[in-house]
Amino acid sequence: MTLNEAVISRHSVRKYINKAIEPEIVKELQKTIDDCNEKSGLLFHLQLNEPEAFGSGMATYGKFEGCSNYITVVGKKEDEEKCGYYGEQIVLRAQQLGLNTCWVALTYNKSKIVCEIPKGEKLLIVIALGYGQTQGHPRPTKSVEELSKIKNGDMPEWFRKAMESVQLAPTAINQQKFVFVLDGDLVEAKTLLGFYARIDLGIAKYHFEIGAGDTFFRWK
Repeated sequence: MTLNEAVISRHSVRKYINKAIEPEIVKELQKTIDDCNEKSGLLFHLQLNEPEAFGSGMATYGKFEGCSNYITVVGKKEDEEKCGYYGEQIVLRAQQLGLNTCWVALTYNKSKIVCEIPKGEKLLIVIALGYGQTQGHPRPTKSVEELSKIKNGDMPEWFRKAMESVQLAPTAINQQKFVFVLDGDLVEAKTLLGFYARIDLGIAKYHFEIGAGDTFFRWK
């Protein structure tokens, strides 16, 4: 599965079957986690076979079932965009490996989360992980035109493809609170006011890069 195929096939999943993740799959996923930890300076940690965090309380409210694997993301408040950007790399790698995922902002039992948090940092978000009862389903999305702006001329085909990938980026409560502005070969990704919007922006920027492929552009 290519990254573009993973973008298309991946949907949020909240209900999981009771099946352990095979050691070889864990090993491959951990390689991506280690790489993202090194590049981002964040702390992504894979927790396996721990059902308490999604066993009661807010997790029940969030309609989670059977989730006993998750990834915690720890960093500073100002690291939220990096959290989304690198976290989505892990999410899409999980999809390539046959796993299902869900970005989780609040609907987990925080007191039961297994996580070490250094002084001055915080738990930014959690990513649920495992084998889904289903593969999830597509969400409604804003149009490419609603999510972007072209400063000069018509929209290039490469930019439209990149924005079509952005359309598929998961966001908190499906809010899509961002806009991508093209000015020559410069792209500015701007967040709007919204719940966990900086994390959403990081996810969307990674999707944009996947959709843009080999096309040269610069982030503003």
